[in-house]
Amino acid sequence: MTELSYPTVTGVILAGGEARRMGGNDKGLITFTNQPLVAHVIDHLAPQVEQLVINANRNIERYQQFGYPVISDSLSGFQGPLAGMLAGMQAAKTDYILTAPCDSPAPSAKLRQRMLESLLRSGKKIAVATDGKRIQPVFALIDCDLANDLEQYLAMGERKIDRWFAQHPMIEVDFADELESFKNFNHPEDLLTPSLKTSVPMLGIAAYSGTGKTTLLTQLLPNLRKSGLNIAVVKHAHHLFDIDQPGKDSYRIREAGANQVIVASRRLLALMQTSDDFQTEPLLADCLARLDMHSLDLILVEGFKHEAIPKLELHRTNIGKPLLYPDDPNIIAIATDTVLAQAPSILVLNLNDLDTILQFIHTFIRQHNHD
Repeated sequence: MTELSYPTVTGVILAGGEARRMGGNDKGLITFTNQPLVAHVIDHLAPQVEQLVINANRNIERYQQFGYPVISDSLSGFQGPLAGMLAGMQAAKTDYILTAPCDSPAPSAKLRQRMLESLLRSGKKIAVATDGKRIQPVFALIDCDLANDLEQYLAMGERKIDRWFAQHPMIEVDFADELESFKNFNHPEDLLTPSLKTSVPMLGIAAYSGTGKTTLLTQLLPNLRKSGLNIAVVKHAHHLFDIDQPGKDSYRIREAGANQVIVASRRLLALMQTSDDFQTEPLLADCLARLDMHSLDLILVEGFKHEAIPKLELHRTNIGKPLLYPDDPNIIAIATDTVLAQAPSILVLNLNDLDTILQFIHTFIRQHNHD
């Protein structure tokens, strides 16, 4: 690189981790607000760099669909972010690499500018972002001349990223004004969007049709009520339904053109709201907005399988369907009527043991309220 040349940068999205805290799911491909996490990072990082690559060690074809080169670690066995950084430096045709993790969907729009300006002014080899309290080592700008040194470091069995950084001239770059850019997702519950975060514990019941979701709910509810809990159930219907009967006054009023009809009696109050959009599926957030959260201890959700909420999966062998886990990282436990061929890394319950499932729900509520 000559003094007159403009420094060039390759963006490296680090998506090669094992994601054990996410149940082993490939974090970059997990859906967040209707698109995979890695797509969010691409949208923020690609405009800032001359080239962009994705570092991934599995699901290579799926990552290639995003339209950027996919590179894998030269070391096998998920060796950590340094292995991904090395792969990025070895593949780059630029002066520097700028790294960002796949599980932080909103890297700063100033990441490249601020990091590069700080690095060039200081004459250092590595710039690493800081949130004002500690460094964020996977947000780094690294001189590609360090590739051989990093390769030797990893060959010695070393994996500590901060220890390797400390061996080279490094500058910390302050991003305390952009703390949201470091927000990342390590657990399924982290994926909850603000509209779905409630003060009330919320548990989804996930299963294929015919598994017995409603049957289980009707068994659970009386027992949960006996323990003093106030419970709401939100159910998604995959077909047209009507809670009112043709000929009734409320039905005639709604059919005549009212978009919302409230029917109230001494014991019941029902809101019926029509939608002109017959193509759009209902959103769980819209349903939750209609609940009186102050009076509830638990929300059970049946359906809404694409929503990022903690879920209990029901699995019956006679249905002949595979497990939804681990493709859905929001599943925190499985209730099944068989011994699973491969033991998952999450809790497994006996689907036919109602008391065990009740105990799981009570524990879930306590943990939520404690957090």
